Amino acid sequence: MENSLLAEIQTPSYVIDERKLIKNLEVLKYVQEESGGKILLAQKGFSMFYFYPLISRYLCGTCASSLFELKLGFEEMGGECHIFSPAYIEREFDEILNKADHVIFNSLSEYEKYIKLANMHGKKTEFGLRVNPEYSEIKTDIYNPCFKGSRLGIKEKDLTEIPSGITGLHFHTMCEQNSDVLQRTLVEVEKKFSKFFPKLKWINFGGGHHITRKDYDVEKLIEIIKNFKKKYSLEVYLEPGEAV
Repeated sequence: MENSLLAEIQTPSYVIDERKLIKNLEVLKYVQEESGGKILLAQKGFSMFYFYPLISRYLCGTCASSLFELKLGFEEMGGECHIFSPAYIEREFDEILNKADHVIFNSLSEYEKYIKLANMHGKKTEFGLRVNPEYSEIKTDIYNPCFKGSRLGIKEKDLTEIPSGITGLHFHTMCEQNSDVLQRTLVEVEKKFSKFFPKLKWINFGGGHHITRKDYDVEKLIEIIKNFKKKYSLEVYLEPGEAV
C-alpha cells in the first residue's frame, strides 16, 4: 500500500511519514515530562510549517535564527518563541521584540546596542547571552562553533559579570551527538560560567542533540537535565532540529 501511494506522488516533492514524526515527538515529549526540561523546535532543522499544529501538541515552542523564522514560529505554531542571531538588523529589532519571548545576544556589544531599545519597548521579553565554553567534540571546523578564532559566543575571559537585564545563558556546541557529549560539555560550562548561575533564571543547551536516533541514550539525557536543574534551580531548554 505504501509503495503504491509513493508511486503516485509527482516529484520533486518532500514526503513526510506522519507516523514516524509522531514517534519522534513522543520521545521528545517523554524527555520533557521526565526531566522537567523544555524542548523547542529548531526551525532551521525542520521548518515544514504544515506540521506545526501537530508539533505544538508535543513541544513548548520554536527557536529562530532570523526575523522570518521567528515570524513563522510565532504565526504558525505559537508557544514560546526564542531567537538567536550573531548580529541583529536594527530596523527589524522592534518587530523581533513584538514576537520573541527570549532574545539571545551573541556579544556584549550587541547587548549594549539593543538593551536600551528593548527596555523602552516595554514588552516583558527575556534576554540572554550566548557563551563559548571553548569545548566541542565536533571534528570538522566549519561546523564547530568553538574552533580557534570563532566569534560565536562570549568567552570566559570576556564575561566578568552578568549585565543588567540578562536572565539566561545559551551555548551551542554539538552536532548530531549523543548525551555523553553533553555531559562532558557541561563540565566545561559549569567550570567557566556557574559562578553566574545564581543570578539567572534559565539556560539553553542549544541544539545538536540526536535524541531520536536509535543508539541515543535518552535516560542519560533525562538524568543530566534533572541533576542540573536540582543543582542550580534553572529552567533548562534544548533546541533539537534534526531529531524532530
